[in-house]
Amino acid sequence: MDKKRRALLQAGMIAGGTGAFALGYADPVNKAVKGLINGTSGVPTNDRIAGNALQPEFMVTPDNELVMSENQVVSPVQCFGCWTQCGLRARVDTQTNKIIRIAGNPYHPLSNTHAPAQETPVREVFTQLAGEAGIHHRSTACARGAALGEQLQSPYRLTKIMKRAGKRGEGKWQTISFEQLISEVVEGGDLFGEGHVDGLRAIRDIDTPVDANNPEYGPKANQLLVTNAGDEGRDSFLKRFTFNSYGTRNFGHHGGYCGFGYRAGAGAVFNPDLKKFAHGKPDWDNARFVLCIGTSPAQAGNPFKRQGRQLAEARSEGKLDYVVVAPTLPNSISRLNENRGHWVPIKPATDDALAMALIRWLIENEGINLDYLAQPGPAAQAKAQQPSHANATHLVIQAPHPEAGRFLTAADLNMGDTETHLVVDASNGELMAHTQARPAELWVIRTVNINGVPTQVKSSLQCLKESAQSQSIAQYSERCGVPESIIAGLGQELKRHGTKASIDAHGGMMSGNAFYTAFAVTTLNTLLGNINAKGGLAPGAGGVAGVEGGPRYDLMSFDGKIGPKGLFLSRNRFAYEKSSEYKRKVAAGESPYPSRAPWYTFSSPLLTEHLAAAFGGYPYRLKAWISHMTNPLYGIGGAHAFLGEKLKDPAQLPLFIAIDGFINETTALADYIVPDTLTYESWGFTKPWSGVPQKTTTARWPVVTPATPKLENGDYVGLESFIIAVAKKMNLPGYGDGVIRDHKGNKHGLHTSSDFYLRAAANLAFANNDPVPDASADDLMLTNAARMMPLINKTLAKDEQRKVGFVLSRGGRFAPFASGWEGELMNSRINATLSIWNETIGTITHSMTGEKLLGCAGEYGPRFADGSPMRAHYSEQDWPLLVTSYKSHIMSSSSIGAERLRMIHPENPISINRKDAERAGIKHGQGVRVSTPGGQVEGIALVRDGIVEGAIAIEHGYGHTELGARAHEIDGKPMAANPRLGAGVNQNLLGLMDPTRKDVANVWLDWTSGAAVRQGLPAKIEAI
Repeated sequence: MDKKRRALLQAGMIAGGTGAFALGYADPVNKAVKGLINGTSGVPTNDRIAGNALQPEFMVTPDNELVMSENQVVSPVQCFGCWTQCGLRARVDTQTNKIIRIAGNPYHPLSNTHAPAQETPVREVFTQLAGEAGIHHRSTACARGAALGEQLQSPYRLTKIMKRAGKRGEGKWQTISFEQLISEVVEGGDLFGEGHVDGLRAIRDIDTPVDANNPEYGPKANQLLVTNAGDEGRDSFLKRFTFNSYGTRNFGHHGGYCGFGYRAGAGAVFNPDLKKFAHGKPDWDNARFVLCIGTSPAQAGNPFKRQGRQLAEARSEGKLDYVVVAPTLPNSISRLNENRGHWVPIKPATDDALAMALIRWLIENEGINLDYLAQPGPAAQAKAQQPSHANATHLVIQAPHPEAGRFLTAADLNMGDTETHLVVDASNGELMAHTQARPAELWVIRTVNINGVPTQVKSSLQCLKESAQSQSIAQYSERCGVPESIIAGLGQELKRHGTKASIDAHGGMMSGNAFYTAFAVTTLNTLLGNINAKGGLAPGAGGVAGVEGGPRYDLMSFDGKIGPKGLFLSRNRFAYEKSSEYKRKVAAGESPYPSRAPWYTFSSPLLTEHLAAAFGGYPYRLKAWISHMTNPLYGIGGAHAFLGEKLKDPAQLPLFIAIDGFINETTALADYIVPDTLTYESWGFTKPWSGVPQKTTTARWPVVTPATPKLENGDYVGLESFIIAVAKKMNLPGYGDGVIRDHKGNKHGLHTSSDFYLRAAANLAFANNDPVPDASADDLMLTNAARMMPLINKTLAKDEQRKVGFVLSRGGRFAPFASGWEGELMNSRINATLSIWNETIGTITHSMTGEKLLGCAGEYGPRFADGSPMRAHYSEQDWPLLVTSYKSHIMSSSSIGAERLRMIHPENPISINRKDAERAGIKHGQGVRVSTPGGQVEGIALVRDGIVEGAIAIEHGYGHTELGARAHEIDGKPMAANPRLGAGVNQNLLGLMDPTRKDVANVWLDWTSGAAVRQGLPAKIEAI
């Protein structure tokens, strides 16, 4: 909002609003004034206007001089209120070692969409936050980010090392010393009076096969599982131990039950080999139309806060129109912005039908970018000046050829090598290499001779067209509930805006057909030719540099380093056809299909499958689990009942070690809990996932002293000190004296967390042959990075010290704002060939069904592991409704203990459409019971029009049984608890078991990717 407009509004309020306001609200105003003067308790307030509010973090004098509050500093920190992990600033009381306020880090692009250059002095940047300039330069925190600082002093926080004193899950604990902890988990023994438990030393056998009949499973060391909630800045440290020091193959994180369905489907477009799972986000700064499916800016998706602010700015400037497709009315749509933003209701778990309908409409109505799609490779792309290129023209071998699904190569026709794909020259109809710098034909069906055998081939785009035309737009409309006219209208908008339009998605893709849904949604962007284009779909710029491998210190290579071997416990990244199981069946003359449970050939390691696989012994069992902040029993639909009961039995998993600051639903079943440092007490380095066009690396450092026990070496109990102590106790490589080499060949020890992270900070400071400037004494003083200088000076070389101080004083390292774009292109671009047809997918045979997977987008609907439709098992007559979940813009899955958030939004009601409520005899505010084949929950009905008919919607983040909701006993004394923290409903208690997995049971997962299913659960509702 510009100054003139704001002045007009202020004048209008003064001239015309004050009288009416006073007449209508005289009594409340009178009470409010009394409260401001005397306080709500009757005690006089500190200030007649500001009441008892905190003093400002700093003030600017009339002479434009910045004045800090006494005994307070403002330090850059990293948020962990959600997985966006914004850069924030913490106001720290240096006398009490407490954080008293959280706001945004003005240097950080996740908190300031037009951040200043990192070289700008801290004093100047802080000064810009004041007065009228502060409106433009302001850097804010969302509700979660602003409130989570109170977790440092939470009564539900753990600060002592605990060992269970009763049965697993009983809630009885005893405190033990750090030395006892390390000794017991390493050496094992009769730890709980229940029989012998192997310790980590005995489990680490890197030579003996875990199963001699299946040597591809790898060594016995793989019977240790290590998990992390996600990379909140310490993944590199934990993976170094897991893979290269201990030597287990099994590392997992929450992605499988968060947004992996979307990441896998997007990865099928961006990464042909699917070794990574890149994705993109709209270039909100320059977009003209954005279609959001399965996500909603300002409420969900990543980056959460940044997208919300960008949307608001673009909307208010009148340059952006947008549509959100969702079963429930999102926060990003309201009557105030209805001219620019629109909600399109859709039935849960039917986004694939809408996406395929749009693909068909665009193809049939000249809505696809033909000039873009006709460029077969990088040379043609460059000559045609396109932002990227796709394999739309590449020829795909068709059945019944035994290698159907792969691309036709020059080697097949003795025209060249296997890396060169063949296309049809648009100028003469002849076959040519995709590397030629000229267009190719888009619509191809022809026959070629491969080794003398006539073989049909089709272009990738022709395969997609046939897939889209397998159903009519009317049929797609019937399934998803979006009228044909709306589908056509959306198609017209995409066609009209072209490369300035984009289609965004995220966690809402998590249905029983998640992978193909996300594949279809992302393919829409490819058809528009918008990927890499300014105003289109922008790949993330990523971090400024990796912090582990130099240029100052090599943190990942060390003497004795090993690499993990064998099969992931979740049976991924390994073709079932290469397994001993498959070969034995073939040798016996049996059909090799189905396998005992799904093999996820293209997926990353899946925590959705790890535990079920271990409990089922397929491929092998676990002996120990080290869990860092993971909570799959809360986050995976159906896991609490199925996996939780098995996890209570030590015979199923003999040793369970949790590292966490709180007792969550999963760590409540641990044998040991190591208290962890929280985000404002710990080190870490992160980068944005996507959606930030400038290269960004966040640097996190302890801005307050940790509350966990201090060790003799000066470190504090937490993740790093536990891992280092275990490794040193076991004499594992990579820990102790002389294990880190610097750029001059000198060796340094790894004994504390700062030994690792300060050297990582030095790598960041000197990255890309472009060292940052030295921090000034003023920079260090204002941000309190000065408190770290004695440790920095002790650890690092002299020429590194002030440069690391610069990184810490800014909270990271950030490329300039203008570096995000290069003319009409994004500066950071995907250079790989984008997939209309993904050969990796198209050549996979599903291990349960024996069917060849479709290599392009397709509509399957929700399925179980054996390929059968969900409705074939659970009819609409018996289960007439579909459950959907949506993100809270207030609460996350772990923030319920933050009182300020809970006071704003203490519980989540169960949303139901007005017509569905009338049919069920349910009234607004009435108690209801929702049942699925997997469970039931009870809550309060929210009867509304802002939900599609036939759906039940539940906001995520509530219905906890732990995190302070249940009382635990420590050393015979009760720990603080508040049952109100358990208010509301956890939608994942409604999750289903997969009825088709008879041998190795598990909950319902996406049939191709293994992602958790939380959208489209069959359900019914009744009043209680």
